[in-house]
Amino acid sequence: MEKSGRDPSTVIYPVATITLSLVIWQLLAWTGAAPAYALPSPQEVLFELVQRWPTLLTNALSTTVVILVGFGLSVVVGITLAVLISSSRAFEKSIYPLLVGSQAIPKLALAPLFVVWFGFGLLPKSLMTFFIAVFPVVISTVQGIAEVEPELEFLARSMGLGHYRTFRMIRLYRALPSIFAGLKVAITLAVVGAVVGEFVGSDDGLGTLLLRAIGVVNTPLLFATLVVLTFLAVVLFALIELIERLTIPWHVSQRSR
Repeated sequence: MEKSGRDPSTVIYPVATITLSLVIWQLLAWTGAAPAYALPSPQEVLFELVQRWPTLLTNALSTTVVILVGFGLSVVVGITLAVLISSSRAFEKSIYPLLVGSQAIPKLALAPLFVVWFGFGLLPKSLMTFFIAVFPVVISTVQGIAEVEPELEFLARSMGLGHYRTFRMIRLYRALPSIFAGLKVAITLAVVGAVVGEFVGSDDGLGTLLLRAIGVVNTPLLFATLVVLTFLAVVLFALIELIERLTIPWHVSQRSR
């Protein structure tokens, strides 16, 4: 018999894990297993969250803009590159090795270069986010297109569909589960990319707030900023999952059985 509604375990398990983690964290703070300046208690972090909420919210909005711009760019460029790689053997041989090799470049080392080339502001931070997030989009899309059954393409051709419509309606559509898998990886990496970009080329954002907290050894603020970053990543990931459910409900229903 098919289950209806959402499985309550999807909420119970993470809530239980978070609760257990907070209990262990509190016990470590009570027993003095780590110095207070290195591991503040959950109450101190909560107090910092409430006390600094306007500052945290303002910087979170700035970081969110960087994430969305860089992620959007990675989706457009990544899927375009994947389509070209899947359509042209020469293009694949030319670009694919460069994409793989680019992942060996330390991303933190590129951030100062982007500032030198493009100055301060949204552009260098968005480019850093794009550079970190684009790779899983390309790989997952290429993999998804390659796994489409050739029989479906032959059937589409026999029904009079041209090359473009066959590619769009068969190969690209059937590759959507793999594409969304890559997007969910990319959105979390985009959060990391935005923070890396803000470490070097920004005077606002959660990455800059992290640096300031480290500079004055304000670990409650550091942990509070990390909590906001984590929450932001979870919300963005959930948003991609929601779009996936609306776009390809047939795949989501099969996966949840």
